[in-house]
Amino acid sequence: MKNTLLLGTRKGLIVCRKKAADWKIDDIHFEGIPVSIAWADERNGHWWACLDHGHWGVKMHRSPDQGATWEEVTAPAYPEGLEIKEGVPATTRYLWAMQHGGASNPNRLWVGTEPGGLFRSDDGGSSFRLIESLWNHPTRPEQWFGGGRDHAGIHSVVVDPRNEDRVLVGISVAGVFETTDAGKTWAIRNKGLRADFMPDPYAEMSHDPHILVAAPSNPDVLWQQNHCGIFRSTDGAASWEDVSEAEGPAKFGFALAVAGDNPDQAWVAPAVSDVTRVAVKNALCISRTDDGGKTWKDFRKGLPQDYSFDIVYRHALAASGDEVVFGTTTGNVFLSGDRGETWQVLSNYLPMVYSVMFC
Repeated sequence: MKNTLLLGTRKGLIVCRKKAADWKIDDIHFEGIPVSIAWADERNGHWWACLDHGHWGVKMHRSPDQGATWEEVTAPAYPEGLEIKEGVPATTRYLWAMQHGGASNPNRLWVGTEPGGLFRSDDGGSSFRLIESLWNHPTRPEQWFGGGRDHAGIHSVVVDPRNEDRVLVGISVAGVFETTDAGKTWAIRNKGLRADFMPDPYAEMSHDPHILVAAPSNPDVLWQQNHCGIFRSTDGAASWEDVSEAEGPAKFGFALAVAGDNPDQAWVAPAVSDVTRVAVKNALCISRTDDGGKTWKDFRKGLPQDYSFDIVYRHALAASGDEVVFGTTTGNVFLSGDRGETWQVLSNYLPMVYSVMFC
Protein backbone atom coordinates (compact mmCIF):
# COMPACT_ATOMS: atom_id res chain seq x y z
CA MET A 1 0.00 0.00 0.00
CA LYS A 2 1.27 3.47 -0.87
CA ASN A 3 0.92 5.64 2.22
CA THR A 4 2.73 8.82 1.12
CA LEU A 5 1.66 11.63 -1.19
CA LEU A 6 4.04 14.12 -2.77
CA LEU A 7 2.43 17.42 -3.75
CA GLY A 8 4.37 19.79 -5.95
CA THR A 9 2.92 23.26 -5.34
CA ARG A 10 3.59 26.89 -6.08
CA LYS A 11 5.03 27.33 -2.58
CA GLY A 12 6.96 24.12 -2.01
CA LEU A 13 6.91 20.33 -1.83
CA ILE A 14 4.21 19.19 0.60
CA VAL A 15 4.39 15.64 1.96
CA CYS A 16 1.21 13.92 3.16
CA ARG A 17 1.10 10.57 4.96
CA LYS A 18 -1.68 8.14 5.66
CA LYS A 19 -1.99 7.22 9.31
CA ALA A 20 -4.72 4.72 10.14
CA ALA A 21 -7.44 5.73 7.68
CA ASP A 22 -6.64 9.45 7.47
CA TRP A 23 -4.29 11.45 5.28
CA LYS A 24 -2.52 14.36 6.96
CA ILE A 25 0.10 16.91 5.93
CA ASP A 26 3.37 15.73 7.45
CA ASP A 27 6.18 17.94 6.15
CA ILE A 28 7.11 20.79 3.79
CA HIS A 29 10.30 21.13 1.75
CA PHE A 30 11.54 24.11 -0.31
CA GLU A 31 8.98 26.35 1.34
CA GLY A 32 8.04 29.35 -0.78
CA ILE A 33 9.62 27.99 -3.98
CA PRO A 34 7.53 26.70 -6.91
CA VAL A 35 7.94 22.92 -7.36
CA SER A 36 6.93 22.06 -10.92
CA ILE A 37 7.26 18.31 -10.34
CA ALA A 38 7.62 16.30 -7.14
CA TRP A 39 8.50 12.76 -8.13
CA ALA A 40 9.57 9.48 -6.52
CA ASP A 41 11.62 6.77 -8.24
CA GLU A 42 9.90 3.50 -7.39
CA ARG A 43 13.09 1.53 -8.08
CA ASN A 44 15.17 3.00 -5.27
CA GLY A 45 12.86 5.25 -3.26
CA HIS A 46 14.69 8.44 -4.19
CA TRP A 47 12.63 11.63 -4.16
CA TRP A 48 13.11 14.39 -6.70
CA ALA A 49 12.03 18.03 -6.64
CA CYS A 50 12.11 20.15 -9.80
CA LEU A 51 12.14 23.82 -8.82
CA ASP A 52 11.10 26.86 -10.82
CA HIS A 53 12.87 29.83 -9.23
CA GLY A 54 11.65 33.08 -10.73
CA HIS A 55 15.05 34.79 -10.68
CA TRP A 56 17.48 31.87 -10.53
CA GLY A 57 15.80 29.65 -13.10
CA VAL A 58 15.22 25.91 -12.84
CA LYS A 59 16.91 23.79 -10.18
CA MET A 60 16.82 20.07 -9.44
CA HIS A 61 17.19 18.38 -6.05
CA ARG A 62 17.47 14.70 -5.08
CA SER A 63 16.84 12.99 -1.75
CA PRO A 64 18.05 9.41 -1.15
CA ASP A 65 16.29 9.22 2.21
CA GLN A 66 12.73 10.42 1.56
CA GLY A 67 13.30 14.04 2.39
CA ALA A 68 15.59 13.72 5.41
CA THR A 69 18.39 15.25 3.33
CA TRP A 70 18.54 16.87 -0.09
CA GLU A 71 21.33 17.46 -2.58
CA GLU A 72 21.24 19.72 -5.59
CA VAL A 73 22.19 18.12 -8.90
CA THR A 74 22.92 19.91 -12.15
CA ALA A 75 19.63 20.45 -13.94
CA PRO A 76 19.30 19.50 -17.62
CA ALA A 77 20.89 22.22 -19.75
CA TYR A 78 20.93 22.79 -23.50
CA PRO A 79 24.32 22.79 -25.23
CA GLU A 80 25.84 26.24 -25.62
CA GLY A 81 24.91 27.91 -28.89
CA LEU A 82 21.76 25.86 -29.51
CA GLU A 83 18.73 27.87 -30.65
CA ILE A 84 14.98 27.28 -30.50
CA LYS A 85 14.76 29.24 -33.69
CA GLU A 86 17.05 31.77 -35.27
CA GLY A 87 18.09 34.34 -32.71
CA VAL A 88 16.36 32.63 -29.75
CA PRO A 89 18.80 30.74 -27.50
CA ALA A 90 17.68 27.36 -26.18
CA THR A 91 17.72 27.46 -22.39
CA THR A 92 15.86 25.27 -19.93
CA ARG A 93 12.79 27.24 -18.92
CA TYR A 94 10.75 24.55 -17.16
CA LEU A 95 11.20 20.98 -15.92
CA TRP A 96 7.92 19.34 -16.89
CA ALA A 97 8.20 15.55 -16.59
CA MET A 98 10.31 12.82 -14.99
CA GLN A 99 10.34 9.08 -15.62
CA HIS A 100 12.74 6.27 -14.80
CA GLY A 101 14.33 4.07 -17.43
CA GLY A 102 13.08 0.73 -16.11
CA ALA A 103 14.46 -2.18 -14.11
CA SER A 104 17.07 -3.14 -16.70
CA ASN A 105 18.45 0.43 -16.71
CA PRO A 106 18.75 1.13 -12.97
CA ASN A 107 20.58 4.43 -13.42
CA ARG A 108 18.54 5.80 -16.33
CA LEU A 109 16.22 8.77 -15.97
CA TRP A 110 14.28 10.77 -18.56
CA VAL A 111 13.33 14.44 -18.13
CA GLY A 112 11.03 16.47 -20.37
CA THR A 113 11.48 20.24 -20.56
CA GLU A 114 10.36 23.45 -22.15
CA PRO A 115 11.37 24.42 -24.88
CA GLY A 116 10.73 20.88 -26.16
CA GLY A 117 13.90 19.06 -25.21
CA LEU A 118 14.11 15.50 -23.87
CA PHE A 119 17.07 14.71 -21.62
CA ARG A 120 18.49 11.39 -20.44
CA SER A 121 20.72 10.48 -17.54
CA ASP A 122 22.56 7.19 -17.28
CA ASP A 123 24.18 7.92 -13.93
CA GLY A 124 21.17 8.27 -11.65
CA GLY A 125 20.64 11.96 -12.37
CA SER A 126 24.14 13.24 -11.65
CA SER A 127 24.31 14.44 -15.27
CA PHE A 128 21.91 14.77 -18.20
CA ARG A 129 22.35 15.04 -21.95
CA LEU A 130 19.95 16.33 -24.57
CA ILE A 131 18.50 13.73 -26.96
CA GLU A 132 19.57 15.60 -30.06
CA SER A 133 17.85 13.19 -32.45
CA LEU A 134 14.47 14.46 -31.22
CA TRP A 135 15.56 18.08 -30.93
CA ASN A 136 16.83 17.93 -34.51
CA HIS A 137 13.69 16.27 -35.87
CA PRO A 138 12.80 18.08 -39.11
CA THR A 139 9.30 18.94 -37.87
CA ARG A 140 10.47 20.87 -34.80
CA PRO A 141 11.45 24.29 -36.22
CA GLU A 142 8.14 24.96 -38.00
CA GLN A 143 5.56 22.57 -36.54
CA TRP A 144 6.24 22.61 -32.81
CA PHE A 145 4.98 25.64 -30.92
CA GLY A 146 3.82 26.80 -27.51
CA GLY A 147 0.26 26.35 -26.30
CA GLY A 148 -0.27 27.83 -22.87
CA ARG A 149 3.46 28.49 -22.58
CA ASP A 150 5.84 30.37 -24.86
CA HIS A 151 7.45 27.31 -26.45
CA ALA A 152 6.74 23.65 -27.02
CA GLY A 153 7.16 21.46 -23.97
CA ILE A 154 7.64 17.74 -23.28
CA HIS A 155 5.29 17.08 -20.39
CA SER A 156 4.88 13.28 -20.61
CA VAL A 157 7.39 10.43 -20.86
CA VAL A 158 6.13 6.83 -21.07
CA VAL A 159 8.58 3.90 -20.88
CA ASP A 160 7.38 0.47 -22.01
CA PRO A 161 8.26 -2.01 -19.20
CA ARG A 162 8.45 -4.85 -21.74
CA ASN A 163 11.04 -3.05 -23.86
CA GLU A 164 12.61 -0.18 -21.98
CA ASP A 165 14.24 1.22 -25.13
CA ARG A 166 10.70 1.99 -26.31
CA VAL A 167 9.74 5.44 -25.08
CA LEU A 168 6.84 7.69 -26.00
CA VAL A 169 6.71 11.40 -25.29
CA GLY A 170 3.83 13.86 -25.31
CA ILE A 171 4.72 17.30 -26.67
CA SER A 172 2.58 20.41 -26.42
CA VAL A 173 2.23 21.54 -29.15
CA ALA A 174 3.47 18.83 -31.55
CA GLY A 175 1.91 15.51 -30.58
CA VAL A 176 3.16 12.05 -29.67
CA PHE A 177 6.58 10.73 -30.71
CA GLU A 178 7.93 7.21 -30.23
CA THR A 179 11.41 5.72 -30.15
CA THR A 180 12.15 2.00 -30.02
CA ASP A 181 15.94 2.39 -29.74
CA ALA A 182 16.32 4.55 -26.61
CA GLY A 183 16.24 7.81 -28.53
CA LYS A 184 18.33 7.18 -31.62
CA THR A 185 15.37 7.49 -34.01
CA TRP A 186 11.79 8.76 -33.69
CA ALA A 187 8.39 8.16 -35.31
CA ILE A 188 5.32 10.42 -35.21
CA ARG A 189 2.28 8.79 -33.58
CA ASN A 190 -0.61 11.20 -34.21
CA LYS A 191 -2.89 9.13 -36.47
CA GLY A 192 -6.52 9.69 -35.45
CA LEU A 193 -5.89 12.80 -33.35
CA ARG A 194 -7.68 16.04 -34.12
CA ALA A 195 -6.40 19.62 -33.83
CA ASP A 196 -9.42 21.89 -34.22
CA PHE A 197 -7.21 24.99 -33.96
CA MET A 198 -5.29 24.10 -37.15
CA PRO A 199 -6.33 24.75 -40.78
CA ASP A 200 -6.23 20.97 -41.32
CA PRO A 201 -7.39 19.36 -38.05
CA TYR A 202 -6.14 15.95 -39.18
CA ALA A 203 -2.67 16.98 -40.28
CA GLU A 204 0.16 14.75 -39.15
CA MET A 205 1.68 17.37 -36.85
CA SER A 206 0.90 20.20 -34.42
CA HIS A 207 -1.41 18.31 -32.08
CA ASP A 208 -1.79 19.26 -28.44
CA PRO A 209 -1.83 16.38 -25.97
CA HIS A 210 -2.12 17.70 -22.42
CA ILE A 211 -1.03 14.43 -20.78
CA LEU A 212 -0.05 10.99 -22.10
CA VAL A 213 -0.47 7.88 -19.92
CA ALA A 214 -0.05 4.14 -20.54
CA ALA A 215 -2.23 1.62 -18.74
CA PRO A 216 0.00 -0.14 -16.17
CA SER A 217 -1.72 -3.49 -16.76
CA ASN A 218 -1.46 -3.28 -20.57
CA PRO A 219 1.11 -0.84 -21.99
CA ASP A 220 -0.39 -1.16 -25.47
CA VAL A 221 -3.38 0.81 -24.16
CA LEU A 222 -2.54 4.49 -23.99
CA TRP A 223 -4.69 7.43 -23.05
CA GLN A 224 -4.33 11.14 -23.56
CA GLN A 225 -6.27 14.14 -22.35
CA ASN A 226 -5.94 16.38 -25.38
CA HIS A 227 -6.81 20.00 -26.02
CA CYS A 228 -9.48 18.72 -28.41
CA GLY A 229 -10.87 15.82 -26.38
CA ILE A 230 -9.99 12.54 -24.73
CA PHE A 231 -8.23 10.02 -26.97
CA ARG A 232 -7.38 6.35 -26.47
CA SER A 233 -5.14 3.89 -28.34
CA THR A 234 -5.28 0.10 -28.09
CA ASP A 235 -2.42 -0.56 -30.52
CA GLY A 236 0.51 1.06 -28.78
CA ALA A 237 -0.15 4.58 -30.17
CA ALA A 238 -0.20 3.46 -33.82
CA SER A 239 -3.69 5.01 -33.98
CA TRP A 240 -6.00 6.99 -31.69
CA GLU A 241 -9.76 7.10 -31.15
CA ASP A 242 -11.72 10.03 -29.76
CA VAL A 243 -13.56 8.74 -26.67
CA SER A 244 -14.84 12.09 -25.42
CA GLU A 245 -18.33 12.38 -24.01
CA ALA A 246 -20.60 13.76 -26.73
CA GLU A 247 -22.97 15.41 -24.27
CA GLY A 248 -21.45 16.01 -20.88
CA PRO A 249 -18.36 17.31 -19.15
CA ALA A 250 -15.76 14.65 -20.07
CA LYS A 251 -14.07 16.39 -22.96
CA PHE A 252 -11.65 19.25 -22.38
CA GLY A 253 -9.20 19.13 -19.50
CA PHE A 254 -5.57 18.62 -18.56
CA ALA A 255 -5.27 15.69 -16.17
CA LEU A 256 -5.89 11.97 -16.71
CA ALA A 257 -5.16 8.85 -14.66
CA VAL A 258 -5.58 5.16 -15.54
CA ALA A 259 -6.38 2.36 -13.10
CA GLY A 260 -3.46 0.11 -12.26
CA ASP A 261 -5.52 -3.05 -12.68
CA ASN A 262 -7.87 -2.16 -15.54
CA PRO A 263 -6.81 -0.56 -18.84
CA ASP A 264 -10.43 0.40 -19.54
CA GLN A 265 -10.86 2.44 -16.36
CA ALA A 266 -9.68 6.06 -16.35
CA TRP A 267 -10.41 9.37 -14.66
CA VAL A 268 -10.39 12.93 -16.03
CA ALA A 269 -10.98 16.34 -14.48
CA PRO A 270 -13.27 18.27 -16.86
CA ALA A 271 -12.93 22.00 -17.48
CA VAL A 272 -14.42 24.62 -19.77
CA SER A 273 -12.15 24.71 -22.80
CA ASP A 274 -9.86 27.29 -24.29
CA VAL A 275 -10.02 30.79 -22.81
CA THR A 276 -12.49 30.13 -19.98
CA ARG A 277 -10.57 27.55 -17.98
CA VAL A 278 -12.76 26.92 -14.97
CA ALA A 279 -14.83 24.01 -13.69
CA VAL A 280 -17.77 23.16 -15.98
CA LYS A 281 -20.81 25.19 -14.85
CA ASN A 282 -18.71 26.22 -11.83
CA ALA A 283 -19.29 22.77 -10.33
CA LEU A 284 -16.28 20.55 -9.69
CA CYS A 285 -16.49 16.92 -10.75
CA ILE A 286 -14.31 13.98 -11.70
CA SER A 287 -15.46 11.82 -14.61
CA ARG A 288 -14.69 8.09 -14.79
CA THR A 289 -15.07 5.51 -17.53
CA ASP A 290 -15.11 1.78 -16.87
CA ASP A 291 -15.42 0.65 -20.49
CA GLY A 292 -12.58 2.32 -22.36
CA GLY A 293 -14.39 5.60 -22.96
CA LYS A 294 -17.62 4.23 -24.42
CA THR A 295 -19.50 5.78 -21.50
CA TRP A 296 -18.57 8.24 -18.75
CA LYS A 297 -20.03 9.01 -15.35
CA ASP A 298 -19.30 12.16 -13.38
CA PHE A 299 -18.91 12.00 -9.61
CA ARG A 300 -19.60 15.02 -7.39
CA LYS A 301 -20.26 13.83 -3.84
CA GLY A 302 -17.93 15.72 -1.53
CA LEU A 303 -16.86 18.22 -4.21
CA PRO A 304 -17.95 21.90 -4.35
CA GLN A 305 -20.91 22.49 -6.63
CA ASP A 306 -21.43 26.23 -6.18
CA TYR A 307 -19.08 28.79 -7.71
CA SER A 308 -16.07 26.53 -8.02
CA PHE A 309 -13.34 27.92 -10.25
CA ASP A 310 -11.00 24.97 -9.78
CA ILE A 311 -9.23 23.23 -12.60
CA VAL A 312 -6.68 20.42 -12.31
CA TYR A 313 -3.26 20.67 -13.95
CA ARG A 314 -1.92 17.79 -16.04
CA HIS A 315 0.17 16.12 -13.32
CA ALA A 316 -2.21 16.79 -10.44
CA LEU A 317 -4.46 13.69 -10.66
CA ALA A 318 -3.28 10.21 -9.62
CA ALA A 319 -4.69 6.79 -8.74
CA SER A 320 -3.36 3.94 -6.60
CA GLY A 321 -5.59 0.92 -6.08
CA ASP A 322 -8.97 2.21 -4.92
CA GLU A 323 -7.54 5.59 -3.95
CA VAL A 324 -7.65 8.62 -6.24
CA VAL A 325 -6.30 12.07 -5.42
CA PHE A 326 -6.25 15.42 -7.17
CA GLY A 327 -5.13 18.95 -6.38
CA THR A 328 -6.44 22.14 -7.92
CA THR A 329 -5.29 25.55 -9.07
CA THR A 330 -6.93 27.13 -6.02
CA GLY A 331 -5.11 24.90 -3.54
CA ASN A 332 -7.80 22.34 -2.81
CA VAL A 333 -6.77 18.68 -2.47
CA PHE A 334 -9.40 15.94 -2.53
CA LEU A 335 -9.09 12.21 -1.86
CA SER A 336 -11.32 9.27 -2.71
CA GLY A 337 -11.13 5.75 -1.31
CA ASP A 338 -13.71 4.26 -3.68
CA ARG A 339 -12.26 5.01 -7.10
CA GLY A 340 -13.69 8.48 -7.29
CA GLU A 341 -17.31 7.88 -6.40
CA THR A 342 -17.14 9.93 -3.18
CA TRP A 343 -14.60 12.52 -2.05
CA GLN A 344 -13.17 13.97 1.14
CA VAL A 345 -11.03 17.05 1.69
CA LEU A 346 -7.37 16.75 2.53
CA SER A 347 -6.94 20.54 2.57
CA ASN A 348 -8.62 23.66 1.23
CA TYR A 349 -5.76 26.00 2.04
CA LEU A 350 -2.73 24.96 0.02
CA PRO A 351 -0.93 26.83 -2.77
CA MET A 352 -1.70 26.09 -6.41
CA VAL A 353 -1.03 22.37 -6.98
CA TYR A 354 1.17 21.40 -9.92
CA SER A 355 1.63 17.66 -9.32
CA VAL A 356 0.51 14.80 -7.09
CA MET A 357 2.12 11.37 -6.74
CA PHE A 358 1.49 8.33 -4.55
CA CYS A 359 4.65 6.67 -3.28
